[in-house]
Amino acid sequence: MAENTDLTTVLNHIGGKEVPAASGATLPLIDPATALEHGTAPRSGPEDVDAACHAAQQAFPGWSATTPATRQTALLGLADALEREATAVARAEVADTGKPRALFLADELPAIVDVLRYFAGAARNLPGAAAAEYTPGRTSVLRREPVGVCAQITPWNYPLMMAVWKIAPALAAGNTVVLKPSDTTPSSAALLARLAAEHLPPGVLNVVCGDRDTGRGLVTHPDVRLVAVTGSVRAGQEIAAAAAADLKRLHLELGGNAPVLVHEDADLAAAVEQLSYLSFYNAGQDCTAATRILVHQRLHDAFLDAFARRAAQRVPGTCDDPHADFGPLANAAQLSSVRGMLERLPAHTEVVAGGATLDRPGYFHQATVVAGARQEDEIVRSEVFGPVVTVQPFTDEAEALRMANAVPQGLAASVWTRDHDRAMRASRALHTGIVWVNTHGTTVSEMPHGGVRHSGYGSDLSLTGLLDYTQVKHVML
Repeated sequence: MAENTDLTTVLNHIGGKEVPAASGATLPLIDPATALEHGTAPRSGPEDVDAACHAAQQAFPGWSATTPATRQTALLGLADALEREATAVARAEVADTGKPRALFLADELPAIVDVLRYFAGAARNLPGAAAAEYTPGRTSVLRREPVGVCAQITPWNYPLMMAVWKIAPALAAGNTVVLKPSDTTPSSAALLARLAAEHLPPGVLNVVCGDRDTGRGLVTHPDVRLVAVTGSVRAGQEIAAAAAADLKRLHLELGGNAPVLVHEDADLAAAVEQLSYLSFYNAGQDCTAATRILVHQRLHDAFLDAFARRAAQRVPGTCDDPHADFGPLANAAQLSSVRGMLERLPAHTEVVAGGATLDRPGYFHQATVVAGARQEDEIVRSEVFGPVVTVQPFTDEAEALRMANAVPQGLAASVWTRDHDRAMRASRALHTGIVWVNTHGTTVSEMPHGGVRHSGYGSDLSLTGLLDYTQVKHVML
């Protein structure tokens, strides 16, 4: 690896102060567009985790006693700070992820700011049952109270967005937070904590950087009462097992493997154009990415031909490339994982677009379309989490639904049809937490984002997500 002398230093944020790991240990940060080291971050150990959890525990009584209006003001202030510091925020995010800067500024940052502003308002609108005499002579009142110290572990595909999806509802509900970002993408989370320090009391939001051992120590820490994770199914299973020992509350947003049902009456041109963009957005590193496209047999060949041609025009590029549709894969391990799945494709499949890495530094991979896959194939049953899409034919509506549901994951799906009744039947029959009709991938702050089965449980966003960070107390007078 070539030497880069212009390195940035990311620090933990504990109790309102920026500090290195107590041991002095660090992890390298690699720019995915060059495969060169661009900085370092702390490799936090038990001492750092304990300090962060202690700071959060100490801050909890004061923060939980604040009024919703006070929390609203803090979250609105943080939202304004992110907008004001957009250039620095984008620099931190792009350095770790390699994603196109223009797309981050146009798509992700406005959505991140909106989430903060939404939960700022939601903090003042907690729903609950009406106070009433449900039995003679007794008045019942329902209180929703914060849970306590929340451990939050976020992934590398949308580092800042996933951090805000976690911290905004937790803080709005009156909890305190210890956030552990991915070991490869901590820069924007550390900057978020620095900006938040202007609006939050010390210890309310803490960030500890590190590896899997850091995360394990955080999950099992006795001060933590709720663990929220966005990550792989395997990570969720391990965390659930570890949290069970202390009966910690869990919020798991895990892997996806989204089916897309394109019926014979669908608008072919619109489906091809939208899906060829959404399937490969963020290099396909999205739990809701349109990865398994199921097309009615009458439309299959025409769709496959048009989709493959359009996919070939979706090009990866560097962060400042104005023509880039997506950036590199986030790290060498993920590129290796995607390559492994393509190299293990069975003989009955065919790569009809892409299929190769780019001959340049970094972790770039072509937008890839695979035809001929069968339900039992790894490429269908497993989440690729890269710029790879399978296209399969189906004969009728019932078969399409069987194929869509025949995987362990259940996060999102979409249905493309002009038939309203068919769309409604599919929205009822699909075993997923989200169903889009004639669109795919759009999220809004007001609606929940979560899955079923191996995609986890609990919801980000919406009032549902806010309530996940509260516990109910019945008071009878």
